[in-house]
Amino acid sequence: MEEKLLIEKLLAYARGHLCLVQTDEVYIRNVMLTFFHADAPYVGAADVADAVKADVPDALTEEIKAYALAKGLCVEGREEYFAADIFGLMMPRPSEVNFAFRERLKKEGAQAACDYLYGLSVKSGYVQKTAIARNLKWEYDDGKSGLEITVNLSKPEKNNKDVAKLLSAPKGNKYPACALCKENEGFEGTSAPRRNLRTVRLTLGGERWFMQYSPYAYYDEHCIVINERHVPMKVDESTPDKLLDFVDLLPNYFIGSNAALPIVGGSILNHEHFQGGKHLMPMHRAKIRKEYQSREFPNLRIGILDWYNSVVQFEGTDREEVSAFARKIIGTWKTFDCPACGILSHTGQTVHNACSPIVRKAGDTYVFSVILRNNRTDEQYPEGIFHVHPEHLNIKSEGIGLIEAMGLFILPPRLKLQLSAIEDILCGERAYDAAAISDPANDLYVHRHMIEELLSEGRAEGKAEAQARVRAYVGRVCAGILDNTAVFKQDEVGQRGFDAFMTALGLEEDT
Repeated sequence: MEEKLLIEKLLAYARGHLCLVQTDEVYIRNVMLTFFHADAPYVGAADVADAVKADVPDALTEEIKAYALAKGLCVEGREEYFAADIFGLMMPRPSEVNFAFRERLKKEGAQAACDYLYGLSVKSGYVQKTAIARNLKWEYDDGKSGLEITVNLSKPEKNNKDVAKLLSAPKGNKYPACALCKENEGFEGTSAPRRNLRTVRLTLGGERWFMQYSPYAYYDEHCIVINERHVPMKVDESTPDKLLDFVDLLPNYFIGSNAALPIVGGSILNHEHFQGGKHLMPMHRAKIRKEYQSREFPNLRIGILDWYNSVVQFEGTDREEVSAFARKIIGTWKTFDCPACGILSHTGQTVHNACSPIVRKAGDTYVFSVILRNNRTDEQYPEGIFHVHPEHLNIKSEGIGLIEAMGLFILPPRLKLQLSAIEDILCGERAYDAAAISDPANDLYVHRHMIEELLSEGRAEGKAEAQARVRAYVGRVCAGILDNTAVFKQDEVGQRGFDAFMTALGLEEDT
């Protein structure tokens, strides 16, 4: 009877949360009888109250996994995939999801449509809401727009060399070609379950794209917008209209593209995609610190953003004018050199300049930001001149992509235990052994300078004070990392270089 009651619980959950309609209930129950190796349904009144009240599928998922292992329905290590199969079975088909999304978009508006798809993604367990809630999160007050910091416990740490290898790796006959491909929808999954994934189709820039939600979201309603074709990342003159098409369709979300080069791009460079969502990033709160005028684009408000890295921001209601100026920035930056700032657009045939364009709507106004990036290396900075500098690598070694460039830092899971240990040393709950920490094999070795600096400021009065001081230190490091990524530093040389770029765009300083 155990499996039969579980089936009834799942059906009750699906009725309440996964849009299961009465017409399909007998069919789904019968299919699940086969999945669970049961010969007939539950007889009598089943107690399904907990399933009806559940707002996430975690408890049911654990029941499925435990039962599947106990009865040999899957091998150990595949129980999560088995559970995803069950939820995928109970969900609407992709065609039904797309129809329902479009109907809500037409009748109720963009947020209602997104609420539907996001809710379905959470209730099916594809978006790991409970796991996301376990991430460490805090804000760092920098006296300006602030920074947001999270230690993401489910995201493995990657290095720049591994990211670059993915871009040049042979495609072969792997199916799906990568973790972003549309063929993942309904695929059992290899590195992670995909049976419970649902997406909606979009047309951006005249091309076929689709949108889904990130299973381990970094922020509110973190969506990924993906080209249906498995083509490498690119930011070119076609990119602005794709982004503008998206915010015209879903003005409740921002959308942006990672730069398309290693070191300054994201962790996936072999498939063109954007990232967006409902969240207002710290960079979005920054103000224009220096305005410019354009005879070519007289209706745009244009300026340099008061932000850590180098950002040109412009606003306007005329979409064609916004798109044309965005294209001009992208095209001009591709060949812009400023040796005094360390900026060379090319070394031989190797391209170094790239950018991250981001757009959102404020009413009828398009707010378009372009973060200027460069991925050169040299002897002093072999990992990247405008990458995380060596003194900060203990906190973050990966490339600084779109999300972090906007002020939301995703730090590696190793920091949860490491920072807690440092807090214990700082407040005296753990002995400080300088010799032990100086051993490269010690887990705190990478933080030895950080520990020395914090201790030099005095011991903390308890764990709470220690945590506050450690988190403030990490916040200062994150601010320093963003300064590292600025191609135009906020000094006299950097500002002259930035002015030269604005002049190359045909702009004059607004006096």
